[in-house]
Amino acid sequence: MASPFAPRSLPTLVETSSPSRPLWDGLTIERVGWVTMIALVEAGSTVWFFNNEFLDLLVSMLCVAYTAMLLFTLAGNLPIVQRGRVPREAAQILAVIAGSGLGTVVAALVKGRSLDGLLTERLAGFVATSGLGIGFGCVAVTVYFYRERDARMRAEMARMEAEFDASHAREEKQTLSARLQLLQAQVEPHFLFNTLANVQHLTATDPQRATEMLGSLIRYLRAALPQMREQASTLAREIEMVRAYLEIQRVRMGDRLSFSITPPRELLAHPMPPMMLISLVENAIKHGIDPRPDGGRIDVTAEATAHGLRVTVADTGCGLSELRGMGIGLGNIREHLATLYGQAARLDLVENAPHGVVASIEWPRAH
Repeated sequence: MASPFAPRSLPTLVETSSPSRPLWDGLTIERVGWVTMIALVEAGSTVWFFNNEFLDLLVSMLCVAYTAMLLFTLAGNLPIVQRGRVPREAAQILAVIAGSGLGTVVAALVKGRSLDGLLTERLAGFVATSGLGIGFGCVAVTVYFYRERDARMRAEMARMEAEFDASHAREEKQTLSARLQLLQAQVEPHFLFNTLANVQHLTATDPQRATEMLGSLIRYLRAALPQMREQASTLAREIEMVRAYLEIQRVRMGDRLSFSITPPRELLAHPMPPMMLISLVENAIKHGIDPRPDGGRIDVTAEATAHGLRVTVADTGCGLSELRGMGIGLGNIREHLATLYGQAARLDLVENAPHGVVASIEWPRAH
């Protein structure tokens, strides 16, 4: 009979291969319970073929089962098996065979019978009991090995899937990092060149305004350049860069541009994706205010929401009809938000009556 195994739950089927495992590792209450149940089934299914009573045969089956189970467990944890010098399956099958014979001897001793009699007039019973133990035990071990193999395959598949997911996540992170760096690097060359050209012109015509524009450009670059090396920012840093940018544009455009920046002080330390706010402000200037002969106004605000923060750029420029050229930039912002926050972030565009656009970015709080 003897089942040296007990089916275990999937996480415990796969045995580790550390040489330092205790010899009794795996000898659980669950395994003992399954072996006991198999012994009961074996005794009940074979009692009709023996002259023994059920309880007498059950004692023999339990002795064989427990002995084979113990040797099976010890064989699987031997150092030479754990180091791979002896195949574990072979060692455990031999343990079942040896355990069946030894268990039959133990059963005879438990019943008070002599070993001499076991090997003479009771030799047939000895062989039959050992044979049953070996037969049932080998069937049980085969089931165990197949289950363990399947568990190992599932564990290997899970490991490969986890590695694939981790690799995919790393690739997504690298792609996001590259896109972010590209977005951060979009301090447009023509903006810098135009600003420097304006400074050069104003130096000869209006030194005071030239000094103001140069100071604003320095503040802008001081705020923008560190962003190109980082993947995180705060509302305060983004506001500082926007303020410097708008000051440069106001020197260039004069009375055609007015602006206000009024974020609540308590929100300034809130984390924010870098370079998004400046992108909205640049678009408002380029596509909204600059094309209008009389210019317009830009208002930058921020507010806390139920789940995060919202920043808003409202302009009194040309309106949504002039946003065709902004499609790529706005698409990049939406894609970046989706990659960082999924459905928890959004970019909204609405009309600003009587004319202009209100653009807002909302993203969740950092935890």
